[in-house]
Amino acid sequence: MNLSEIGTKIRALRKEQKMTQESLASLAGISRVTLAKVEKGHFGSVSVKTLDVIVNALGYEIDLQMKSGFGLPVLDA
Repeated sequence: MNLSEIGTKIRALRKEQKMTQESLASLAGISRVTLAKVEKGHFGSVSVKTLDVIVNALGYEIDLQMKSGFGLPVLDA
C-alpha cells in the first residue's frame, strides 16, 4: 500500500466497523479534524505515531513490506 492509499483504507475500515469519525477519533485520542484530514489524504504534519494510534484503534497495525519491483525499471531497447 502506498501513502496515497492509507487515508482511503482507514476510511473503509472505519465504515466497515460502523464507526463515525468522532468515535474513532475519540478512541484514538486525536481530534475528528485530524482524522478527517488523514482520510482525505492531507497528511501535512501528521506523524507516524498518529497513523499508528488510528490503525491501532481499528484493530490493525502498520507493517512494512518489501516493495515489488524494487530498484530502477528495466528499459527495453
